[in-house]
Amino acid sequence: MSTNGISAAGEKRLHEVLARYVDSGKIPGVVALVGRGDAEPYVEALGTLRHDGGPPMQRDTIFRMASTSKPVTVAAAMVLLDDCRMRLDDVVDTWLPEVAGRKVLRTIDSELDDTVPAKRPITVRDVLTSTFGLGMDMTSLGTPIMNEVFAQGLTPNLPEPMPEQDEWMRRLGTLPLMHQPGERWQYQISSDLLGVLVSRVSGQSFGDFLQERVFGPLGMKDTGFYVPSEDLHRLPPLYVTDPVTGDFQVWDEAEGGRHSTPPAFQGGGGGLNSTADDYYSYFRMLLNLGRHQGERILSRPAVELMTTNRLTPEQLTWREAMARDNVHISFGQGQQGGWGFGMTVRTYRGDYAPVGQFGWDGGSGTSTYADPANQVVGILLTQLGATTATPMQIMQDFWTTIYQSLD
Repeated sequence: MSTNGISAAGEKRLHEVLARYVDSGKIPGVVALVGRGDAEPYVEALGTLRHDGGPPMQRDTIFRMASTSKPVTVAAAMVLLDDCRMRLDDVVDTWLPEVAGRKVLRTIDSELDDTVPAKRPITVRDVLTSTFGLGMDMTSLGTPIMNEVFAQGLTPNLPEPMPEQDEWMRRLGTLPLMHQPGERWQYQISSDLLGVLVSRVSGQSFGDFLQERVFGPLGMKDTGFYVPSEDLHRLPPLYVTDPVTGDFQVWDEAEGGRHSTPPAFQGGGGGLNSTADDYYSYFRMLLNLGRHQGERILSRPAVELMTTNRLTPEQLTWREAMARDNVHISFGQGQQGGWGFGMTVRTYRGDYAPVGQFGWDGGSGTSTYADPANQVVGILLTQLGATTATPMQIMQDFWTTIYQSLD
């Protein structure tokens, strides 16, 4: 038996499972962390920063966190709720006038001018639960509204970076909503809109507010929306794999890449860079119901709101259908059931993880979850984007192995 709550045989097995991906050449490198309770976490760092060799992966390697930014950046909004600077059912028009007086598409396939009035304004709760009416819907690709979302540059990972937040809001305000406020769960855009909301309520940049109220107090010294020049040697390139040939292609280089300078838009939906230890501090704080080393970062009710299901049965119906209907695109991710604030919450047992586990995955090959029942935090970080199933399969194998290995 080991001292960190993972069996010695489990540690050996986890090493073997991860090494299989690296040694086979499927993934250039990986950093994995498993922590249980107050014990020192178990860490594996395998492979290299570049697919063709170079420096080895280290425990302090910095990764593009992609959508695993969502469960972390949402904490800024919870700080503002704790401070009574905004409320869950406040209408957002005061801070986000660009989305006041919305029109809503008559059907999801409608032309952009075929609309009806919104039945009510958008609230803070709608933005926090990703139900404000507009988002990434992979079941609606090719519709006029999705085409325009892409054309306006409202989402990350397009050839052109997203514009600064006021211009981003102006563009967002030209579009009708896809669905009535509060009607359906939709992905991504809510998390970026939340960053703008935090910035305008606080009067600070989103990054500065996060640093002051979340990252600094948690000791997350390597977390932010860009990597300083003196630390770029710790940031690997982001690769994608050609689905046909299997060849590695550089999606984003470290030097001169998207994360090497402060971005115009600080995206709460996918903009963070971080390390395994920084994310461990954050998720351990959530398991400690808002406390870190004796200091309170968030209130207990704030954490409970974030990490338990916040969707109605009707909203869940749409979310679950979207997850099931897109397993061929998402490689099985997203089927946990519920959604809290900025993260998924497991509401049924569909694999090895128990009900109550919360966190999320990122399209850059990152996976971050915490499990209150077992007091486990698991973090898996790679530098391989999800153009093939491989990054998602290593995540699934990581968690399958962890849950076999708990003493």
